Order: sequence, then structure tokens, then C-alpha cells
Amino acid sequence: MFPLGIIFVLFILFLPLLFFLLFFNLITVSFTKLGFPPWATFALFLLCLVGSAINIPIWRESTTSPGGFFHYRQFLYFNPPTVSQRIIAINVGGAIIPVLASLYILPKAPFLRTVIVTVVIVAITYWVAQPVPGVGIRMPFFVAPLASAVVALILTGGKKAAPVAYISGVLGTLIGADLLHLSALQSGGLQVLSIGGAGVFDGIFLTGIIAAFLA
Repeated sequence: MFPLGIIFVLFILFLPLLFFLLFFNLITVSFTKLGFPPWATFALFLLCLVGSAINIPIWRESTTSPGGFFHYRQFLYFNPPTVSQRIIAINVGGAIIPVLASLYILPKAPFLRTVIVTVVIVAITYWVAQPVPGVGIRMPFFVAPLASAVVALILTGGKKAAPVAYISGVLGTLIGADLLHLSALQSGGLQVLSIGGAGVFDGIFLTGIIAAFLA
């Protein structure tokens, strides 16, 4: 028998792998419920992983602070002008691919009910999300997926609830938590704002996956 200490060390070493397998299984089940074949699920997961490292700039603003001379005691110093850029980008794996997946499954969902649930999620995420200067958006990760799944189940009666929950979770979180708070973030001191910047661990991606799984 292995000593208890070695078993514990092996468990700690394999814990990240176990987490990855559980996470991948969650994604597989969720995309299967949305009607994606297994090969497409695996391809989407790989694309999201790779796309997590890709941010596409969609807006730039350059600011210049003028330089000049200033005195300190008996010395004269020159402060050169500085140029800085503020960039808004969108992450491929955390935002673009989930949005494209939402558009792909949109014909499979009841349109009017999907719009209603999305509007509800926009309102909830806008109210719950808090823009933090210098940090970004903070929001409890369970709020949007739970709300998407519950409202979708209520309005659809369980029929086609998964695509409704996924679409409303992705688009509702993107609009309510991110886009409607951009003005607050722009004045918060961040030089680079990445929508969906955490990739497969971003709120937009996770909300859609968990909402579809719960529904």
C-alpha cells in the first residue's frame, strides 16, 4: 500500500487534470444539449482555448500630457511629454466565439421568448455587475447562469430551454455587464479593456455553458 502522504501528493498533482476533465465534460454536455455534434464540441473548445489568448482591438484613444520645465529648490528640470493609449478589445475565445455560437443556434430557439429572456438578463446583470476602477467588472459568477436557466425554463416550459438559456446568458451578460458599463470602465484608469478577456473562464463564456447545462 502507498503511504497516505504519497497518495495526498498524487491527488494534489492530478487535481488540475481532474478539474480540466470535469470542466470539459460540462462543456460537452452543454453543447450537446444545444445540438452540436461531438466533433464540433471538441473543435469549439479548442478554438475557445486558443482564442483566449487573442484580443482584437475595436477602439483606440490616444492621450498626450504636455511636458514642460519645473523648479525644485535651486534646480531646473524638464518633464518630457508623455503619450498613452486607451484600448477597448474583444476576446476571441471569451466573447466572439460564444456570440457566434449563439447566432448559430438562434434559429433553434423560440425567437420572442429568447428576446424576452435576454432583456431580463441584461437588466439583472446591469444591476448586479459592479465596475471597479483599475480592475474591471465584478459580478457573482452564478447570478447570470442561474437567472438565464430559471427564466428560460419558466417561459418555455422546459421545451427548448437550453438554447434560450445559452443565448440569453451570453448576449445578456455581454450587453448588461460589459457593454453598458464601458463608459464607467473608461474613466476607471484601465489602459486596456478586454471584453471577455478571461477566455473560457470569462463570465460571458461560463454563463452560456452553465445556463445551457442547468436548463
